[in-house]
Amino acid sequence: MSVIGSNVLAGASGAGGAEMTVLGAAFLASPYVTIWEWDSGFGSKFADPSTLPTGSGRGINFSPDGNAVVVGHSTSPYISAYPFSSSGFGTKYANPSTLPAGTGVRASFSPDGSNLAIAHNGSPYVSVYSWSSSGFGSKYSNPSTLPTGNGINPVFSPDGDDLALLHSSSPYISVYPWSSGFGSKYSNPSATLSGGQYGLAFSPDGNTLATSIAQSGGLNTQKLSIFPWSASGFGTVYTNPAFSHSNDASIYDCAWNPDGDVLALSHSDGDGPYVTAYAWSSGYGSKYSDPSTKPAGTAIAVDFSPDGNDIAVGHVGSPFVTAYPWSSGFGTKYSDPSTLITNTPLTVKFGTIIG
Repeated sequence: MSVIGSNVLAGASGAGGAEMTVLGAAFLASPYVTIWEWDSGFGSKFADPSTLPTGSGRGINFSPDGNAVVVGHSTSPYISAYPFSSSGFGTKYANPSTLPAGTGVRASFSPDGSNLAIAHNGSPYVSVYSWSSSGFGSKYSNPSTLPTGNGINPVFSPDGDDLALLHSSSPYISVYPWSSGFGSKYSNPSATLSGGQYGLAFSPDGNTLATSIAQSGGLNTQKLSIFPWSASGFGTVYTNPAFSHSNDASIYDCAWNPDGDVLALSHSDGDGPYVTAYAWSSGYGSKYSDPSTKPAGTAIAVDFSPDGNDIAVGHVGSPFVTAYPWSSGFGTKYSDPSTLITNTPLTVKFGTIIG
């Protein structure tokens, strides 16, 4: 992938077809969403959208074709979507004709970009819409077996054949086959999850499904559950390592690098390190050394850049987003963005923008 930096932003009017990497954050204070140019570090902040989300930002995601960004938020219409390019935010798309039933949390595009799922409060707890360059299309019928509580995080599998959802009541995770709509829900995993899930991620090859649990109590099996995944559904949960965090730590988010051989976790834990990464190959490998400069506080969100060369962490305490080079471990922390956000981000996401 060709990653173009400030030269594209400066000459946006003539940059048709060029790619650039961006980093976005959704957070609780106005303007609720911020996106920076990214080129081996923070670049300029894009101007805020002319029509802001209408409440606390909960989730942000970019379309696979690099032409749109979507934000889940706390006030009706609960989801806002915008065209996005190297020129920044375009005019907000019209709201979906059938709105989510409550606070929009995280959102996920299908790999081909033709569908958009949003987790939300209120039954049916997840809504999926067809998506095109015109914006929202029709809402798909609800699954025949609904999730059992408020939706938290929806994720499509890399091949687009499955849609997983974390939710607030037992069994806390529901996964459905997906083919132009919801299929019959897969059987629940044999390992019982605890409440408070937040992070959910398929490995890039689609063979592993990781979920992290933001809840106090014993750490090892309750806080992170990683399952083999196949067309048959959940396999036997992997054994967790002896985590070095304190036993009351919460693991808020998880992210795979693009090669699928590193799993990063954002978490609470006394005085840090707040972000931890493990090698992965059909199970846990060695823990990477902690970053020499840790985030300022409890880390809520984590994501790898599309090329795998960088990792960003959203956390409590200014500067609220901290990023590092990644190459066989954490490198020296990047300088903070020149324009900071003012509140803890609940989601950070890299994206590749076209044109």
